[in-house]
Amino acid sequence: MPTFCRHNRFEHTCPICSPQAETPSGRRSGTAAAPRPRTARTSSSRTPTGVRVRRVARAADDGYASGLVPGLRASADARRLADELAFAAGRLQWLEGGADGVYAQAAAAGGEEGLSLLARAAALGPRAEGGDAERVLAAYEAWAGRSGGQAAALAGEAGWTPERRFDRAFERLGSVGFARGARYDLLVVLGRLGLVDVRASSLHIGDRDDTSLAAKRVFAIADRFVLDRRAADLAEDAGVPVEALDLALANLDAPERMALGAPEDAADETVRELAAAALGVD
Repeated sequence: MPTFCRHNRFEHTCPICSPQAETPSGRRSGTAAAPRPRTARTSSSRTPTGVRVRRVARAADDGYASGLVPGLRASADARRLADELAFAAGRLQWLEGGADGVYAQAAAAGGEEGLSLLARAAALGPRAEGGDAERVLAAYEAWAGRSGGQAAALAGEAGWTPERRFDRAFERLGSVGFARGARYDLLVVLGRLGLVDVRASSLHIGDRDDTSLAAKRVFAIADRFVLDRRAADLAEDAGVPVEALDLALANLDAPERMALGAPEDAADETVRELAAAALGVD
């Protein structure tokens, strides 16, 4: 079962964590890859496939101000946000194009098998926030079983809009123990891969996860209604769906970027330009 390793790669593609055949002498075959130095964050959002890149500390106040992001006080933070919006939007396009790894396997399998692969990846992945994955998965399977299967449980009522279906599934996945980031991204992935007809219309801000903490800082408020309105304004001006803000904000203040399997060239440079213009930075 493909999972994320501690280096935020799919385990089977990680040169450090993937199993290697042993030679008759008992040594592992192949030459171990030398550790790659962590680099400082720049305005380029290109990163090696599936890895995280260390970011510099939060920038100092240089008088920057924008009505879109009233909590930011540094031009460098605004540029970084534009970079992360570009990467997050590019990842959505990558998913729609078929992706690779567990995402491609799930899309190819479809049905209950595909849903199981993605639920397990979410429970074990870097957005799971250290929860008990097996307990969460057992509760998820029990919930799905009571509804006649995962597809039925996630789809809900036939007459629901994709937005309402996302909202209800988000609530229900929370009730079985999925962390906010894990369930949000799971539903985003399901929608982008065409496995469930869901679409996010808000960020579903929580309390202590990375996205929620960054959103409260960026938008300078904790009221969820106002947060949703300001997030929608930023998404519109940057030319991205609101769901792109989830990963972008999670990465904004993180010491390392979560790539969530997306490749080096995933960032959408058109989005970066639009976002930078909207934020008033180069």
